[in-house]
Amino acid sequence: MQIATNAMLAPLLSCTRAAGAAILKIYDAAGAGANCELDEKADGAGPLTQADLAAHRILCDGLNAIDGSIPVVSEEDPATHSLRCPTGRFWLIDPLDGTKEFLARTGEFTVNVALVEDGVATLGIVFAPALNELFWGQAGLGAFKDDGNQVTRIQSAQTLTPAALRVVASRSHLDDATRAFVASVGAHSLVQAGSSIKFCRVAEGAADLYPRFGPTCEWDVAAAQAILEAANGGITTADGTRLLYGKPSLLNPAFVAWGSAAKGLSTLSNRENTGTQEPNA
Repeated sequence: MQIATNAMLAPLLSCTRAAGAAILKIYDAAGAGANCELDEKADGAGPLTQADLAAHRILCDGLNAIDGSIPVVSEEDPATHSLRCPTGRFWLIDPLDGTKEFLARTGEFTVNVALVEDGVATLGIVFAPALNELFWGQAGLGAFKDDGNQVTRIQSAQTLTPAALRVVASRSHLDDATRAFVASVGAHSLVQAGSSIKFCRVAEGAADLYPRFGPTCEWDVAAAQAILEAANGGITTADGTRLLYGKPSLLNPAFVAWGSAAKGLSTLSNRENTGTQEPNA
C-alpha cells in the first residue's frame, strides 16, 4: 500500500523503531539474567530502567533532528514538563510505556510519540517492539498498522453486537470503578492488555471500549488518542468532551476510549477520577 504522508512521518517511524530496538535489546538481555532496573523515578511514580533512558535519548535526538523548533516533552525529563502548553506545538513522548509490563516480561510495553498542536494530539505513533506491532495515525491521513509483514489501514469497529461487546482493560490497573463501569454496559467479553496497546486494540477494531478511571499522565494517552481518532474512534471525558493536552495538570481525568460503533456507550455517569494508583496507561 502506498502511504501518502507529510515529510516528517518516515523519519518519525524510523526514530520510534530505533527506540524500540534499544528497549528490546535490554529486554532480551534481562531475559538472560541481566539486571535492567536502575532506580525509582524522581516523582516516585514507578521504576526507572536502563530501557526508559536509552529510548528517551534516542527519541530526543531523533525528534530534534527532524524539527529542532518543536519542544520535546518527555516523561523521563522533568525539566521539559513545563514546556507543555495549551497553544502552539510540542512533542509529547513516553519512551517506555508499561514499565511494569516490561519488568513482568509480558511483552506488552510500547514507545509513544505524539505531536500536540493547540491542545490536540494530531499525530501519534505507538510501537510495541516485543510484539513487532507499529501503529500510527494522523488527522486527515487515517490510521495504520505494520505487523512486520504488511502495512494495513485500520479502522475502529463500525457495527456492534451488544451480546458480544468487547471491553478492553488494563492488566495492572483493573480497579473497582472500572469493574463497575464494565458491569453497567451489560453483556460483554473482557479483553486484557497492557500499556497503550489497549487503545490500539480499539483503533484496529479488536475491542469496542476502554474505560479508565485511575489516573494517567498526558504522555500515557496522547499518541494513542491520535491513532484512535484517525481510526474514527475517540476519547470522552466525564463532562462529555474530548481529552486535550497542555493542561495545567499533567494528570488526565477519567475517560472512556471508544470505537465508532460504541460511542453511545462511552458516558461515564458522573463518576469521579478517585483512583490512587500511580499513573500508567
